[in-house]
Amino acid sequence: MLKQVLNTEPNLDSADDFYEALIHAHRDLLPEQSHAMNAKLILLLANHIGSQSVLVQALCAARDTTLSGHLDAH
Repeated sequence: MLKQVLNTEPNLDSADDFYEALIHAHRDLLPEQSHAMNAKLILLLANHIGSQSVLVQALCAARDTTLSGHLDAH
């Protein structure tokens, strides 16, 4: 089976609308609730993706870009 590769190219329909919905979902939450919601969202999306390889690539990209201060995951 071919190894799946994380897509880091823009691929989100209506990115601004999603961002607005994400911000709205966090409205009125305490910081602890917001962190818990983020964790639940990550687990739901990870389940949807389903590929351990892609998920590990995403974890590495997120950590690397966080440590380097760059937003671009390439």
